[in-house]
Order: sequence, then C-alpha cells, then structure tokens
Amino acid sequence: MLAEALGFHQAGHLAKAERIYRKILATNPRHADCLHLLGMIDYQAGRLDSAADLIRQAIAIHGTGASYYANLGTVVQAQGNLDEAKALYGQALAIRPDLAEVYMNLGNVLQLQEEYDESIVCYRRALTLKPVCAETYNNLGNAFQSQGKLEDAVACYEQALAIKPDYHEVYYNLGNACRAQDKLDEAISFYRQALALKPDYAEAHFNFGNVLRDQGKVGEALQYFAKALALKPDYTQAGFAEALAQLLQGNFTLGWPNFERRWQSMKDHDTPPREYAQPAWAGEKLASGSLLLWGEQGVGDEIMFAGLMPDALRTGNRLVLDCDLRLNPLFARSFPGVQVVSGCGPGLHPELDIAAHLPTGSLPGLFRKSSGAFAATTSPYLVADPEIRQQLRARYADSRRLIGLAWQTNNRKTGRFRSVFLAQFAPLFAKSGIRWISLQYGDQSELESQAAAAGTPILVDRAIDQLTNMDAFAAQVAAMDLVITIDNSTAHLAGALGVPAWVLLPFAPDWRWLLDRKDSPWYPTMRLFRQPQPGDWQSVVEEVESAL
Repeated sequence: MLAEALGFHQAGHLAKAERIYRKILATNPRHADCLHLLGMIDYQAGRLDSAADLIRQAIAIHGTGASYYANLGTVVQAQGNLDEAKALYGQALAIRPDLAEVYMNLGNVLQLQEEYDESIVCYRRALTLKPVCAETYNNLGNAFQSQGKLEDAVACYEQALAIKPDYHEVYYNLGNACRAQDKLDEAISFYRQALALKPDYAEAHFNFGNVLRDQGKVGEALQYFAKALALKPDYTQAGFAEALAQLLQGNFTLGWPNFERRWQSMKDHDTPPREYAQPAWAGEKLASGSLLLWGEQGVGDEIMFAGLMPDALRTGNRLVLDCDLRLNPLFARSFPGVQVVSGCGPGLHPELDIAAHLPTGSLPGLFRKSSGAFAATTSPYLVADPEIRQQLRARYADSRRLIGLAWQTNNRKTGRFRSVFLAQFAPLFAKSGIRWISLQYGDQSELESQAAAAGTPILVDRAIDQLTNMDAFAAQVAAMDLVITIDNSTAHLAGALGVPAWVLLPFAPDWRWLLDRKDSPWYPTMRLFRQPQPGDWQSVVEEVESAL
C-alpha cells in the first residue's frame, strides 16, 4: 500500500497519495515514513507549519532517517529559519555523508547568510558526489559572483549550460555577471536568451531595464521595468527603479509619487522606515504641535533635501528637523526658525510635541511637482561658519585662485563609476594661477600619497576632517573660489552654500542630475560636465580644462 501511495506521490497525484498515507496512519499512527511523506505533501501544498509538525513526529519515532532531517531542513528553510535549517542539514549529513543534494541545500543556506567560503566548500563537495548537476554549478557560480570572483562565476555558469543548455536562470546570471564587468552588450544578449526561454521572467526584464538605463536608454529601460511590474506587481525593486528613471527624465508628476516605493525596496534604499504614531504630513497647516522632518539616505541627500526647508517653513508650521549629528551645527545656523535635533526616533523626545512627521526625501513630492516649481529654490540655503571660513581663506590665500577638488567616493554601489583617478586631472594641474585644495574625505596620509603619485601640489589640510566635522568642512568649501568635484557630498555642500561648483558626472548619472543639461535645478550655482561615453573621463577633463 505504501509503494502504491509513493507511486502516486512521485507522479504528482498528491490527493490520491494523501488518502493512502492517511489510511495507513489510521491503523498505524506511528508509521514514520507515512508521517514524513504526508509532511512533504503539506510542504508541496504550502502548508509549512503542518509539514514541519508531521516530519518532526516522524523524527521522534525514527531518529536515524537522514531524509527526514534533510526534508525538515527544506521546510524550515522555506519558513525562513536558516540557522535551524543549517543544523538539520548537518544532522542529515552526519547520518549519510553521501547526500549531494543536502550539501547543495546547505550551501544555499550558507550563501543566504553570506557565508560564501563555506557555501563554496559545500557546493564543491556536492559536485564531487554528483558531478553532473547543473543546479549546483549555477549556485556555485552565484556564490563566486557574490564574492566578486566574476571569472570563476562565469566558468561555473558555462559548466551548468553544458549540462542543461535550456537553463534560463543561468543565462540570467550570466547577464548579471557581464553587467558587473561593464560588458553591457553581452549582458543584454544573455538576458534576451533568458527571456526567450522564459518570457515571463520578471527578474530578467528588470535587469534588462537596468542595463538599458546604464547605456543611457532611459525610455527603453522604463518599458522593461513596466514589463517586470506587470508580471510581478509586488516587485519593489522594479517599482523603485521605475521611479528613479522617471525622475531622471524629469517626469516629476509620476516620479515623486513612485519615489515613495523606496521604503519597500530596502535593497536599494539604506535608510530604514520610521514608524511614528503621528500621521504623515501632507503639506497642511497643523492645528497644533510641531512638524518633524527627518533626514534619510546619506549626508549628501540630507543636504539636498534640506533645500526644501524654506518651503516647509512657509506653511506656517513649527518645524523640528532631525538630521545626522554631523550636520547639526550647520543646519542649526542655517535655519534659525527650525529646531534642529539629532536622534529623534519614534517614542523619543515627547517634549517636542510632534503632531505629524515626514522624511525629507518626501518633501519634493509636495513642493517640486513640476520643473517650474524649482524656481522656488532658495540659493544659497546653508550658511558656513564665517569665522572659520575667513581663517581658512586667509591660510590658503597666496594671490592665486583657490579651487577645491574632490575625486573619489567609497559608495559600494556606484563608487567605481563616479570616481576619477587623481592623475587624470593632470591637464588641470598644469594650469598656472591656481592653488589646489583637497576637499576629499579619507585617510589624509593616503590622500597625500595619491597627490604625490599624481605629481600635483594639491594641499591636504590635516586640520580639516571632511568626514567627521561637517561644519568645518562647510567652511572649507565656502572658502573656495570654485569647487570641482565628482558626484558626492562635496557637490551637495558646495551647491547648498552657493559656491560655484563644477560637477563631473558618469555617463549614466544619478537620478537627481537629470539628462542632457548642464545646470541643476537643485543648485543654481552648479555646472554639470557629463561623460559622452561610459568611462570617458578624459573628455570631461578636457571640457573642464577649456572652461578654466
């Protein structure tokens, strides 16, 4: 009878198999195999709690069944209990060390926990036991890709395709690996193959759109984001990518409402949401109490969105601004009509009498609904410490023009596209009548070494720590005649202070810089210099040299 039920189970006739399992259990409630297999039917039906309970009963009766531990591991992994799943896979392998699939599953858990070296060991062991397994090669490739070992990843994907040529997920992963190597045309080719095999592959549509955006084809990218969302309406990453592409196009009517999706897409948005008891502000005049505006994302974003503070003040509300502690002195000086605090999380500081709240990144959706609305931008809106500014200007002054320079960012997602090697500025350093001042954050000894290697006399002022003392940094920026910078917090600080700033942008710029324009609606004193082709900083430097 059990063999008959197992045959139905393996053929996918789950209802018939379940009836027989239950019939057996009615006469023998301690039939471990039936409990286990009935648990697997519940797992296949998505009834995870019941599945786990049944398999645990089987283990209590027959504690040496390796498949019981392995399958319970699969169930609890699906429940999100990764540590327990890892322990269960280990118990299964302690009983039967020759289970290739269990090694692969253990490798998957370790990869989810970002223990990549350990996961690779498991995948290699699985391949030793079962050399012809496309899924294991694919997962091993993913582990290598997560470590940035892209050539090893590609080799694994190729092995997987040699075993299973129609493996759509592998083509998708090859596309991701090529994108990470800036091989955008090859990435598109692989995404096309993945979609030819699986036209409803939402993730492939999404990353196809990302590559098109990297290539500057924003309109086409939006079409692929829309396809991904049509296939998977709760695809938060695709929704947020769509919003950023709309803002990049200057489509503020659609972009700002969709920008609120950032709270759903935490892979792309580093700031966690705050759950206040008070309602979100919608731009109204509050009957009583204060309006709390709280900063999000990074220091540069906080500075940019602070440009909306005058608009918020004009609503007649009493404002409390919660900002990064490093910005507190600068914001307090710049917005005397605002109570500036730091660390005002939910439930803290009841004395502030908060009646409503809003993250500052949501302010443009209220006050910058069209291109024309940017005419209300106050410039400058930040005020540097005048005494420190004057001291620094006197210290640097030697009759030459003072130009501050920032050339790199450590942003883990986009830093390699936005940063410029200091040596690439050599044509600018050859200009006479300029004293170059470093506005670059980082280890000052390392910065001096970079300057020496580039053969430039750029001054690294050890009295200023641009990363930790933002108020002194603002005074340093304000002391410049001109700032030349990549897209980083220096650009935002210069723009907010009203200092003439030339910003060097990669071919695929961040959404806030829009497309094809040389000015910025956020900062009237800013001029934008854009790469004509991906990676072409030489043309940008030549244009800056001509402008100088």
